[in-house]
Amino acid sequence: MTPPCRIEIQDLDFSVEGKQVLQSITLTLRDRRIGIVGRNGSGKSTLARLVAGLVAPTSGTVRVADKDLSRDRRAALHAVGILFQNPEHQIIFPTVGEEIAFGLEQQGRSKAEAKTGAADVLNRFELGHWMDAYINTLSQGQKHLVCLMAVVAMQPRLLVLDEPFAGLDIPTRAQLNRYLQVYEGSLLHISHDPSDLDGYDHLVWLDQGGVQLSGPQETVMAAYQEAMHNQGEANDLADLAG
Repeated sequence: MTPPCRIEIQDLDFSVEGKQVLQSITLTLRDRRIGIVGRNGSGKSTLARLVAGLVAPTSGTVRVADKDLSRDRRAALHAVGILFQNPEHQIIFPTVGEEIAFGLEQQGRSKAEAKTGAADVLNRFELGHWMDAYINTLSQGQKHLVCLMAVVAMQPRLLVLDEPFAGLDIPTRAQLNRYLQVYEGSLLHISHDPSDLDGYDHLVWLDQGGVQLSGPQETVMAAYQEAMHNQGEANDLADLAG
């Protein structure tokens, strides 16, 4: 098994159209399973995109496996894979096999090698019979699984999960989380559901664009849940912006 993928974030700020989304974030993450929690609007998805190299910081640095992926897209293809909430935003081919093979071709493999690689990953998930299945016949949970297999096939050092299971029912979420155990690389998992992060090594709690707490999963999750409970007892929905 490869060692955990090192994520180094130094003095990170990120703004969009003059609005500050993330500010003064410095983290060094070395664990294999890392979770990110926080309320809506806390900057979780933005941080995921920065780590994946899809956007560049306004200031500061983000390095994954010692590389600045926003500046080196070729390295990004091998270093990081990302799963979003809506599989329709990722899937572009009609069949499962074609979808999985596409990423391998992007990494430079021939069509024949990519097809073999797609078959290999399907067999690893015990889903070899899906090779020629049409994606438009699959359920939403099955489409999420196709996206997961397509990313796993590319063997990235780090897999970033931006609440990919949001809106799915409990049995489907549980099954997809079990499939994640097939992935041997590092995970950076954003989730509102604490059960998705059971057994994780490290947790980062974001609040209003900054790090509220970072540390062992049990410690951070307990503090986060207590704070969310306390905020739920408040009545801030009644407050109007000035």
